[in-house]
Amino acid sequence: MIIKPMVRNNICLNSHPEGCALLVKRQIEYAKKTLSAGPQNATPKLVPKLGLVIGCSNGYGLASRIAAAFGYGAVTVGVSREKIPTKSHTATPGFYNNLAFEREAAKAGLVAKTVKGDAFSDSIKTETAEAIREAAARASIPAKIDLIVYSLASPVRIDPKTGVMYKSVLKPVGQSFSGKTLNTMAGTFTLAHAEPATEEEIANTVKVMGGEDWELWIKTLETEGLLSPRTRIVAYTYLGPEHSWPIYKNGTIGKAKEDLERACRDINKQYAQTGKIAGAWVSVNKALVTRSSAVIPVIPLYISCLFRVMKEMGLHEGCIEQIARLYRDRLYAPESADPVKVPVDNEGRIRIDDWEMREDVQRMVAEKMKIVTEENVHTETDIAGFKRDFLEAHGFDIEGVDYNKDVDS
Repeated sequence: MIIKPMVRNNICLNSHPEGCALLVKRQIEYAKKTLSAGPQNATPKLVPKLGLVIGCSNGYGLASRIAAAFGYGAVTVGVSREKIPTKSHTATPGFYNNLAFEREAAKAGLVAKTVKGDAFSDSIKTETAEAIREAAARASIPAKIDLIVYSLASPVRIDPKTGVMYKSVLKPVGQSFSGKTLNTMAGTFTLAHAEPATEEEIANTVKVMGGEDWELWIKTLETEGLLSPRTRIVAYTYLGPEHSWPIYKNGTIGKAKEDLERACRDINKQYAQTGKIAGAWVSVNKALVTRSSAVIPVIPLYISCLFRVMKEMGLHEGCIEQIARLYRDRLYAPESADPVKVPVDNEGRIRIDDWEMREDVQRMVAEKMKIVTEENVHTETDIAGFKRDFLEAHGFDIEGVDYNKDVDS
């Protein structure tokens, strides 16, 4: 079939297999160029040999797996749940991303295994433990995980103990919210409005996006004997600028992220302080265009202004650049051989959003957001960059791909 993007309300309903594959290759090339287990690496004994990425198929999770495998030569096991292609419809982007990663890993002689299924379930946790042992055996290395990345992004979760399904919501807490948002496909503005979440909605969002499942993963991996004093664990979060806090940091998602940080403290107390792992961290990452950020009120306008400012200042990064810097300058920096010395803020969080949150960057972004209109949106913001990144996340608008060619889905 000939595949063209189908976009509705800032949501892309399909994906392009060749575009996804090419984007994966480009991230691989960046990782190989930027990270290396060779002589120039100051801490070759520190870098991961066996990594697990929970939520490996898109965005930061995909970049985390690529960087570990092609930057450090690690054996990787990934977990994700994707829709497969049919005769009439393409698969989700992550399906094609996983295929491309596995294909390129095989070419490079890297051991990689992807577990397909619901990462919230007990059965997939157990299946993943077995996959880790199998991958380690193929690579003739001990079945002890060096790196665990928790990067799940799902709107729903079925509790493995009760079978109850919980759904997350994107709502403010305590008061209603109104704010200008941008339709990046049309270049038009609308006023987004959201009523405050109920207590049940808050609790459900925490159940889906909080730290409980992260803790269950670590418990399972310990029970399976796969952790070691070398194990470094990281989960991802976002804080953003103050004007987005009513709908994000102080909203239902923010409550879930607070629980993620609570889980991090508990994991360190239970495992790191007893020498079972090296440590666990929450990494605060930069705002980027993802399949979810495109539909959060205010965020598309903010990101479009942010991209314009950061590109002009030479500070812009995508997923792979962010993760390469996380590994190189934080988790596996020379001083980080001692886990206590991993660079963190006063809340114990790794900050890879440091360039985004620079005072001069935020000041210029705020100035742009005040003056932008539908008449000047294409000159005052990087709406074109937002749109391109949004389409790229689905395999479209990528230079080097012939989108008029008939391809197999």
